[in-house]
Amino acid sequence: MRRTHTGLRVRLVFTFTVIAVAASALVAVIGYEFVKNRMIDRAEQVAVSDVRDTLEGIRVPIGALWPGDSPPTDEEISALQKSLRPQGGRVVVRYEEYLYPDGDFGIGDVPTDLGVQGTRRLVAKRQIIQGDMWLIIGTPVWRIEPIHTAQPTGMTVFVFAPLIEEQRLLSDLRRPLALAGAAMLIIALLLGLASARRVLLPVRRLGSAARALGAGHLDTRLPVHGQDELAELTATFNDTAAALERSVLELRSLEAMSRRFVADVSHELRTPLTAMTAVTDMLSEEADRLPHEPAAAVRLVLREIARLRTMVEQLIEASRFDSGTATLNVDTVNIVDVICDCLDMRGWSDQVRVNVPQGLTFSLDPRRFDVIVANLVGNALRHGQPPVMVTARSTPNGLEVKVRDHGKGIPAKDLPFVFNRFYKAGARGDGSGLGLSIARANAQLHGGTISVRAQQPGTLFTVWLPPT
Repeated sequence: MRRTHTGLRVRLVFTFTVIAVAASALVAVIGYEFVKNRMIDRAEQVAVSDVRDTLEGIRVPIGALWPGDSPPTDEEISALQKSLRPQGGRVVVRYEEYLYPDGDFGIGDVPTDLGVQGTRRLVAKRQIIQGDMWLIIGTPVWRIEPIHTAQPTGMTVFVFAPLIEEQRLLSDLRRPLALAGAAMLIIALLLGLASARRVLLPVRRLGSAARALGAGHLDTRLPVHGQDELAELTATFNDTAAALERSVLELRSLEAMSRRFVADVSHELRTPLTAMTAVTDMLSEEADRLPHEPAAAVRLVLREIARLRTMVEQLIEASRFDSGTATLNVDTVNIVDVICDCLDMRGWSDQVRVNVPQGLTFSLDPRRFDVIVANLVGNALRHGQPPVMVTARSTPNGLEVKVRDHGKGIPAKDLPFVFNRFYKAGARGDGSGLGLSIARANAQLHGGTISVRAQQPGTLFTVWLPPT
């Protein structure tokens, strides 16, 4: 559950951060592009306007108009370059096949797609030259005649206007934008963590409260803050917990009444059963002198009285475990003596094989161990087939006792339920269904376990008791 909360927190913070950073980056990019376009466009407009104004102000003849005339002189080209050269810029002039470079700038720096030929207008294009940005303005030069007609001179000028200052300003602008983006990222992370904590805190409280309910703390409630969906969910949880508490208390009350009723009935039945048991020996002796049918009826009554007595004793024993009054009286005993005494007392010595090392001792409650062995052996004798074997050995983890019969065995579908109270597997329906559950309860009181496993043939019960 903690991992789920952590994963949800990470997803919330990540989503919040991505949205915040994307929004800030979008605003920064749009703002940067807007400033860039305005700045570059303004620089281009100023440069183009200066070139146009300069060309319009030229009133001196430049070059020849007709074939055969001499080309412009170097002084004329130099004067033209000087008049058109922007601050920090360059001017390249081309007159027919003659080229006039300016410093280290020549016609090779002019883009081939500038598109100056065949037009009278100024053409401008931005170009990166040697790592710097330049605005290249190209235009043919026309000569204005006295009659206000424009005549081509055959000359084309290319003005290189530097945009280095604008480039530097844009570079300087990117730096604070990057810092602002980093600051926005940190702020988004902090806000995301705070928001995730605020959102997930009620969820974690609900999870803790649900675990507390599962652990049996039915009085668990949560404070309700606000009127949002989480507050409504918390209120619903409190209502559900209250309803669950009422239901569980009612069930516990009914269960306590049921257990008390079984205990009371069992104790009340013990008195008449004691009186009935007192006359069983006399009835058993008289049954041998009675006619066949009355004798069979008497033997049936005696058998049912014995069965009822066993059931009442088991119910009383089960009620002790339910009420928590069952205790251990531990003593160090000889295991083979305890098992043999259990079999002798019930007349089973001739029906059971015992394989226990002499001198095997262990600390346990002799009476409760006798109940475990008696229930397992009695179950094997009633429902299994011989030979019934009891083995015991000491292990590094405690005492291990096994009881096996060689009958048909318990059906596989019934094996997980044989220790449930009143459960009767298959044809094993003549018992009370309490013996195995009482045996397991006594083993658990020692801190041990009882397991069952099918054999070929028969069934094997294994008791494990830890050292005390």
